[in-house]
Amino acid sequence: MNACQPRLQTISHGATAGHNEDYVAVFESADATDLIVLDGATSVAERDYIDARGDVAWFVHRFAAALEPAIRAGFDQPEAVRHAIDTVRDACLTRSHGADIPVYAWPIAALTWIRAGSDGMLHLYCLGDCITLMRLPDGGVVDLDPYKNPQEAVLRAEIAKLRAAGLDDPATRHARLLPMLRARREQQNGMAGPSILCLQPNGAFAARRRAVPAPAGAMLLCMTDGFYRLVDPYALHTPASLAEACAHRGLEPLLVQLREHEALMTAGNSVKRADDASAVLWPVSRPAR
Repeated sequence: MNACQPRLQTISHGATAGHNEDYVAVFESADATDLIVLDGATSVAERDYIDARGDVAWFVHRFAAALEPAIRAGFDQPEAVRHAIDTVRDACLTRSHGADIPVYAWPIAALTWIRAGSDGMLHLYCLGDCITLMRLPDGGVVDLDPYKNPQEAVLRAEIAKLRAAGLDDPATRHARLLPMLRARREQQNGMAGPSILCLQPNGAFAARRRAVPAPAGAMLLCMTDGFYRLVDPYALHTPASLAEACAHRGLEPLLVQLREHEALMTAGNSVKRADDASAVLWPVSRPAR
């Protein structure tokens, strides 16, 4: 295997020690490889209602655990996601002991699920803003799910206003933004056809779905937006240079670069100085079987 044909790798690292609201998993079977990347949205509640270790972390771990048997049962992607979320909701009701959980406290997450199946195609099922790059055998890089979260621009504009008013302290900024963040979370949890993974979907999930060829010699890099900060907003890499660096050096050195950069940063146009960062690197050494 040469430097451009890396082995399967995963990485998931919390922004703070002992707490990580991302989750990555790879499920292998005789018919397919399933790559799962989950990015839990940081809670805007005053406390945890479901699990003392964190409702959001519990949510992403429990969803992945419920998704694997749904996949093995033969459900297609929309069916498997709905079956898994029903299982998670039942578990949530049990663990919360009937507590009246505010809607803004219901955990949500971004999900990208890539199925490399026996048809030689990559089947993408995407909710939220995880990023998937494919490095082609000729070195070109393609974004398989180009998507911009419109809320990010709104949030950055509000943070810029606070900074212009001299409010650079992260805790003070967060307190000022909290009513807006909670209203947004209620909207996400209550919308018809939710575009995010949530506990009580009001209709079918509005996932972005597509199928693309899986050429031999290609490489997939699927990541949360925390890992992608190397590109946006930090501009330490382009999408192409990030995929190239991961192919040649692996995921760990890129995570080190990310954390070293964040350690030197002053307050920026984001709610969090650093974010959980996760990625999966998967070489397509042959057409998906």
